[in-house]
Amino acid sequence: MIRPLLAASFTVAVVAGCSSAESATPSAAPDATTVVASHYPVQFLVDSIGGDAVDVETLTAPGAEPHDLELTPQQVAQVQDAAAVFYIGGFQPAVDDAVAEASGTSVDLSEGLPLIEAEHSDEAEHSDEHADEADHEHGATDPHVWLDPVLMGQMATTVADTLSTSDPDNAATFEANAKALQEQLAGLDADWSAGTANCEIPTMVVSHEAFGYLAAQYGFEQKGIAGLSPETEPSAQAIADLATFVQDNGVTTVYTETLVDPAVAQTVASEAGVTTATLDPLEGPPATGDYISAMQENLAAVQEGQGCS
Repeated sequence: MIRPLLAASFTVAVVAGCSSAESATPSAAPDATTVVASHYPVQFLVDSIGGDAVDVETLTAPGAEPHDLELTPQQVAQVQDAAAVFYIGGFQPAVDDAVAEASGTSVDLSEGLPLIEAEHSDEAEHSDEHADEADHEHGATDPHVWLDPVLMGQMATTVADTLSTSDPDNAATFEANAKALQEQLAGLDADWSAGTANCEIPTMVVSHEAFGYLAAQYGFEQKGIAGLSPETEPSAQAIADLATFVQDNGVTTVYTETLVDPAVAQTVASEAGVTTATLDPLEGPPATGDYISAMQENLAAVQEGQGCS
């Protein structure tokens, strides 16, 4: 949902968030537009496109589990008072609730994208009750759109257009930066397309179902140990069944991930007699580098884990 811009305001706030800590981009100019991002992929987009013309603050603390976001009263006020709020609908209910009360521009970066319906595999469900809770938290669609470089390129256009409308004096800068970023994302997509063109194993067994868009873009099937929410714990029987699936389908790698305890994924791998590797869902900032470099590392892990040549 995109609400009208407040024409009188030249301060943009961007929220898409996942946690309660704040950090600021240090390179912004003194008169830069204030931009607030509450989870890493949105921060990456806005920082890359806004450059020195924006001052990016994020609500996601490095290392924090983004699905657990609870906004403080101060953060709720920040969202409600912002000239513009950028977010990904259905990812953090607290942000959705705060945005519903905001009077400024609200931009759901996932709106208009080809969204995937939320589906929880039987192995991912600890109980029907927990599956229902996860569906309620995330809505009817998978919100993890940023793991597809093609969709990231489309979201970059939305960010650039919104910043340009809010700050027309820097519109040319925003458009040029967006074009440069989209070229990087197109290169990333080309690398993934070429690097996964010939893979022996079509199914990716992952810690939680964050990789649906990535899998769909590059011809894989995702099978999650947990559903869209990593807090959904499988039962002992579900773990055993998944281990059997891994053995029966020639899967050689079970993917753990950053920010999530790898114990359950390691148990599945151990019972199936296969190895583990790490995939970064980029729900928080990578330990080193940025979105582009982290996605290149993900590609290398997938190429090895899926037997790509």
